[in-house]
Amino acid sequence: MKELAKPEERKSLPPGDSLLVKRAKDGDDSAFAELVRRYERKVYNICYRMLGCEEEASEALQDSFLRAYHFLKKFKGKSSFYTWLYRIATNVCLTRLRKRKKMMTPPVDEMQDRPRLRQPIFVSSDVIGEIPDASLSPERLVRQRELRRALSQAVDDLPAGFRSVVVLRDFEGLSNREVSKVLNLSVAAVKSRLHRGRLFLRNRLESYLNSHDQNI
Repeated sequence: MKELAKPEERKSLPPGDSLLVKRAKDGDDSAFAELVRRYERKVYNICYRMLGCEEEASEALQDSFLRAYHFLKKFKGKSSFYTWLYRIATNVCLTRLRKRKKMMTPPVDEMQDRPRLRQPIFVSSDVIGEIPDASLSPERLVRQRELRRALSQAVDDLPAGFRSVVVLRDFEGLSNREVSKVLNLSVAAVKSRLHRGRLFLRNRLESYLNSHDQNI
């Protein structure tokens, strides 16, 4: 009969978020570093899709984790750690978007000369980050890339209140209830904003597709 492994020899499961949070609160910086490792990609994606700019998204990522570290002792565990963290990141991005509105809009010709932003370094969504299908023709690959750019631009044009709901729900895969906790909204409000945000994106993409078809 095969001898069973001793308890200390069995491969232990990685610690859960709640245990890491407790250790981090007790001063274990390596525990907080593990939380950063687990969620930095997700948080970056949220920041990028909210802000549409790599540089700003990286700054918002750093700011989000600095705030999480600073206020960790105030985290009571009434919600999951990632819900709390996503709320911090979303608020950081919304603050940056409000500051943008206060800035003067540059002249039209200056906006036209501005280089296009590159795609994010970390991508978890199939919409933006999928590997091109080798079976597609060059024409269809070009069309696919153009559609992704159109979608990215449409998300950038979403009002901030709708954008945060669409990003969390459709791009990050959170449930309506999870989004409501992150944004401190009722589930009904989340559903309403999600519906209006999706309509906005659908109208923008239909306009793009119609104009593209007319140019063929």
